[in-house]
Amino acid sequence: MSSVPSNVKVLVIGGGPAGSYAASVLAREDIDVLVIEADKFPRYHIGESQLASLRHFLRFIDLEKEFEAFGFQKKAGAGFKLNKHKREGFTDFITPDPNNYSWNVIRSISDELMLRHAERVGAKVVEETKITELEWTGEGDTARPVAASWKNKAGETGKVSFDFVIDASGRAGIISTKYLKNRDFNSYLKNVAIWGYWKGAGKYLPGTPRENSPLFEALADETGWNWFIPLHDGTVSVGVVGNQEVTNTKKAKLRENGGDSSLLAHYKNELKQTPNLLRLLEGAEMIKKPDALLVNSASDYSYQANQYAGPGFRIVGDAGAFIDPYFSSGVHLALAGSLNAAASICAEIRGEVSAEDAAKWHTSRTDSSYQRFLLVVLSAYQQIRHQAVDHLSGQNEDNFDRAFDFFRPIIQGHSDTGKRLAGDDLQKTVEFLGKHAFEPAQPEEPGRLVAKYGDPTKSLPVAKAGDTEEEIRQKNILKGVAIRKLIGTQDVYHLDNFVADTVQGYRLRLERGSLGLAKA
Repeated sequence: MSSVPSNVKVLVIGGGPAGSYAASVLAREDIDVLVIEADKFPRYHIGESQLASLRHFLRFIDLEKEFEAFGFQKKAGAGFKLNKHKREGFTDFITPDPNNYSWNVIRSISDELMLRHAERVGAKVVEETKITELEWTGEGDTARPVAASWKNKAGETGKVSFDFVIDASGRAGIISTKYLKNRDFNSYLKNVAIWGYWKGAGKYLPGTPRENSPLFEALADETGWNWFIPLHDGTVSVGVVGNQEVTNTKKAKLRENGGDSSLLAHYKNELKQTPNLLRLLEGAEMIKKPDALLVNSASDYSYQANQYAGPGFRIVGDAGAFIDPYFSSGVHLALAGSLNAAASICAEIRGEVSAEDAAKWHTSRTDSSYQRFLLVVLSAYQQIRHQAVDHLSGQNEDNFDRAFDFFRPIIQGHSDTGKRLAGDDLQKTVEFLGKHAFEPAQPEEPGRLVAKYGDPTKSLPVAKAGDTEEEIRQKNILKGVAIRKLIGTQDVYHLDNFVADTVQGYRLRLERGSLGLAKA
């Protein structure tokens, strides 16, 4: 017989990283929480490369040491070769703190570690059971889910009532797709990913502190990029990401010319466009892992919603939004959203905030996190797709070091606030960033120029007729200073930033036993 209870305080739909993390946080606050997961763990999942923020999230729920002891492949950072003309950039996780490395994980293992931890700290977990429908009361903005129908692998059915539900159902996104119908796909990132696994591959930058880091390399024809992610079992995850329409055109041309247009053939052809990555595969062979296909693919995976919370519900992780995986943001955004969801629910239960304010806070935090990563991903794509243009580097520079220094707090997961940008505003911001954020400057120059011209966030310096080249350069440096402040790329410690940031008039109170929101 099923072990699904008839009622619970908080129902979590999905046991992946978003769902298991939310459940762990809530259980540690002595809140009755149930996770219902459709699969039986361990189960296969893509998304092996993790940001430096992961260990900080795990530390908060006392899971960091277990990840550390398991033996996943350590990740000191990652190399990003944005075009064929210049040396790759590198986001360094371990300078100045050598213990700030992350891991490349095998998701079937890491996800199960997180789900079992949720059980150990008090969450009830039921697997091989699918939520088929939600029951709602009220209408319009006051509509609230109050119960869920389920069906398990044995064919049993039932219903569980709840006070709150967290949708962590992944790409299926039951609330967003079936009820709110508010999922919007990003046409600029309408890509397809194709990947497989190899053994016997070489290592990136052997003999250096960056040895065996992942490498992400742009395709020579400017249509996408490839990934190379080493794993602790001696295999390497190697993937190809390209525009969906272009991919279809390439395969069609192969067919017209009598060539092999299979997914495998296309995959291997695209690897030839990244010579640095291809060198790492010399002598390696492609293998089929027991829980994955020889060649795997996914498409239409960049999307977002316009609402992530409402009366009695929160949407977290891939159930609400997912960005192109170029900067490996998936698990980071899932855990950040889950922590926010749990805190806003705790705050509402304790009467610290109204239901309306709690929902607005969660939506704002989720949306700003998504927008921050979207901005840097689109900036990277602009460089990948226009490799002859110095979009993320200064003229005559042979690298993107300053660009990656600029982006570092974002792409390590240490900075998570921002302004919602869309359409033309987003594109203009990306173009403005490319033109002004990376003007070469000596370390002492920005401070001296702020003293001379004033705070650029209050009065953006504008070039005037008659300005000398040096004056124009100085004003461009100040524009870079303004961008850093406005999109929050100053160096900050991850969870300290979570607490310090004010959204919708509230700050996160990150204390076990009294997790919630405090009026700013």
